[in-house]
Amino acid sequence: MIYLDNAATSFPKPPEVIRAMAGVMEKIGGNPGRAGHAGALAGGRIMENCRELAAQYLRVSTPENIIFCLNCTDALNMAIRGTLHQGDEVIVSHGEHNAVMRPLMGYHAAGKITLRMLPPDERGLLSPDAVRAAIGPKTALCVLCHASNVTGVIQPAREIARACHEKGVPLLLDAAQTAGTEDLAPIHADMIAMPGHKGLLGPMGTGLLYVGKGILPRPLREGGTGSASESMLQPAMLPDRLESGTANLPGIAGLSQGLKFILRHQGAIAEYEHFLALRLRQGLKNISGLTVYGADDAPRVGVVSFNIRDRDSGEVADTLSMQKFALRGGLHCAPAIHAWLGTRGAVRASLGPFNTEGDVDALIAAVGEMTK
Repeated sequence: MIYLDNAATSFPKPPEVIRAMAGVMEKIGGNPGRAGHAGALAGGRIMENCRELAAQYLRVSTPENIIFCLNCTDALNMAIRGTLHQGDEVIVSHGEHNAVMRPLMGYHAAGKITLRMLPPDERGLLSPDAVRAAIGPKTALCVLCHASNVTGVIQPAREIARACHEKGVPLLLDAAQTAGTEDLAPIHADMIAMPGHKGLLGPMGTGLLYVGKGILPRPLREGGTGSASESMLQPAMLPDRLESGTANLPGIAGLSQGLKFILRHQGAIAEYEHFLALRLRQGLKNISGLTVYGADDAPRVGVVSFNIRDRDSGEVADTLSMQKFALRGGLHCAPAIHAWLGTRGAVRASLGPFNTEGDVDALIAAVGEMTK
């Protein structure tokens, strides 16, 4: 199989990720924070080590502000539902995933918030000036999809964050497609939602939410934290406030090793994926009858989406799957950007650090054969 679905989850994982997960299951029989025996203490050290690695990646000095989540969707819900109030206004980009739009649209439909979706320019980029102009007295939050999971275009997040901060509005960054490849530290986002299982190279069922200084979201779940057990009220301090219940310790152990991998290869991974994506875009653009989405002169991650004339994207992806290519067809849980592109879906190839030039060339050849 030629795996080209890294935007959904990265594969394969570094061997050390798998070894770390198995090691927890085989050798550590303790629940972190729930006992004082050696196994529980070892589990606690694994969790704190993972927080410190994530803080190192983001270049922040407060590991306690790194919250373990189920996935990026969980992190986004935690940030959105934990900070908004009745009557708030929220600004979003056109490229938001349903992980952002569904909780916001639910609040909007219930009359709890006002929602403003800002259109991009012709390259698919959101203007910081447009964000600055849109902010009003009731604007409580701006949510930005850092890179589209359809076109791969990276938004000018640093400048948008600056525009928000000039008006005193926090920015929530959806880093589903950029965590692990792009440098998120210079953006200075107030909250960052990250999947553990994509660019961070950890296992499924893991995610992280960075909560910046002065932000204290209301918890979605309340319960046992292993701390302040004498109180029947949820602890106020981070990370316990947002981390009730038993953690996914095997997943967190694997995520730690994924973080170590990307910290060792930071910069090189992004450069390599950009190289492969450019090779793929150029090769597909040379095929007659093909439409490749996203402006060539816009910054991007390793995501390339295309359509073959009027053929259904799902059918094309299924046909290529029978030729051992792992791709994704359809709307990619991002219907707003497909509406902006004027498509009813697209075939998406998304590259990872373990893909090769041979993988790219094989896909170009297979798609070329389909168009004949």
